[in-house]
Amino acid sequence: MKRLHGKNILLGITGGIAAYKSAELTRRLKDAGADVRVAMTRAATEFVTPLTFQALSGHPVHTELLDESSEAGMGHIELARWADAILIAPTSANFIAKLAQGRADDLLSTICLATEVPLAFAPAMNQAMWNDLATQANCKTLRQRGLFQFGPASGEQACGEIGEGRMMEVPELIDHLADCFEHGVLQAVNVMITAGPTYEPIDPVRFIGNRSSGRMGYALAEAAREAGASVTLISGPCHLATPDKVQRINVETAEQMHKAVFDHLKECNIFIAAAAVADYKPVDAKKQKIKKDNESLNLVLERNPDILSDVAHSKTRPFVVGFAAETENIEQNAQSKLQRKNLDMIAANFVGQTENNKQDIGFNSEYNALQVFWANGSSTLELTRKSVLARQLIQLITNHYQAHKKDEKNTA
Repeated sequence: MKRLHGKNILLGITGGIAAYKSAELTRRLKDAGADVRVAMTRAATEFVTPLTFQALSGHPVHTELLDESSEAGMGHIELARWADAILIAPTSANFIAKLAQGRADDLLSTICLATEVPLAFAPAMNQAMWNDLATQANCKTLRQRGLFQFGPASGEQACGEIGEGRMMEVPELIDHLADCFEHGVLQAVNVMITAGPTYEPIDPVRFIGNRSSGRMGYALAEAAREAGASVTLISGPCHLATPDKVQRINVETAEQMHKAVFDHLKECNIFIAAAAVADYKPVDAKKQKIKKDNESLNLVLERNPDILSDVAHSKTRPFVVGFAAETENIEQNAQSKLQRKNLDMIAANFVGQTENNKQDIGFNSEYNALQVFWANGSSTLELTRKSVLARQLIQLITNHYQAHKKDEKNTA
């Protein structure tokens, strides 16, 4: 189940005899390559102990809304921000009603209100409770709000009765959870993404580079693939796993990246330049290692090709999205780059530490926040994990790409 590899899954467990199945679910999610954290209601701890899930997940289990050990005592915000998806299994009739009413009187319900990621629930209860009109109405409300409902299954229940209400079996739950990340809004669209740094050689052992980890570009590649696109990832030196079903082309220098981009540009519909390409390179890269003979070393640098601008001004121009990593005047610098380089959109981010000095963002961080600009508007994507942010940005790009194609068709 490569589709869940590297995903952060928050497993919520509510009170019910089916909670024993959640132990197997935790194990199988880990086997699928997911990182699993568990949040339990107090009723759930009456059926299976938190220690069981701590042993299986490898992380402490969360049970209390006001956790003094968490940063600022806001564990629900931290967990909601950490997760790529939330699965509540089993979900009792009481918790379904709580979700439908928007209540937040315990940790798990508060996390559900605070999250912006896919939220799925797997009902598990007596068949009469399941068939009750109130339960059915509550489930309908949740589905209409965009929550994913998994099950229930039908069969013999712990109470001895037979009917609908059993929690869906673990393999099915995992398949359905993976499907939550898949959608076809970019079906039949070719997306090219550049990611990571470039290394410009000074000599055989030294280079000019930057702090880019490639995480944002790789997250965008995975998000675009989940959206149904055919994705080509042109990557500078990175130690990241290639997303499933993504074509990866490895390069090192800006010139190599430029060539790789234009070798594949003809088939490209959307070009996203997330790489931190070196603006300059040494004029004279030495063939032998430079010895430390002098007190100083002077390097003469020359401009690298401007990949983003060249793509945006090409004859077979795709929809072009640029990135701007800034340390000051984010909006002004991004708007200038948008116009100067003839881009359709630009995603700007601050690199360094946020104002409260608590969370690094941008380079070498799992977190980021973006201000996205286009010709007549802008949007702010708030601080969150890059995997979540990438899905938000791909959706925004998709909306503008589709509007762009519609305008082209109407003016043809």
